[in-house]
Amino acid sequence: MTLPKFIITMDGYFRLGMVNQHMHLLKPGDQCIGGGYYFLDFVSNHIILDRESYDFGRPKWHLLDTLKVPSAYRGLQLIYKYDDGYHDDFLVSEKLRIEYYD
Repeated sequence: MTLPKFIITMDGYFRLGMVNQHMHLLKPGDQCIGGGYYFLDFVSNHIILDRESYDFGRPKWHLLDTLKVPSAYRGLQLIYKYDDGYHDDFLVSEKLRIEYYD
């Protein structure tokens, strides 16, 4: 069953898509540093990220300075919601430099 999933790579790439497993978003040579699920909220112009990848765990945002986001998502703010009662939401678009790629 395909679900809306995302990953981040050690090189800073943010990839998302409807896939069965997070590993299906990887390209040869990628090193995944976490992933989860996403929801596009066009009313508030956000991409809401949450949960974690079974294989790769929660995103390790602290390992990145820059996140490379597909240019199709320019203008949308990224937010990762921990929803664990311990962490505040991580405002990805405010905490990391965002670069867009085609």
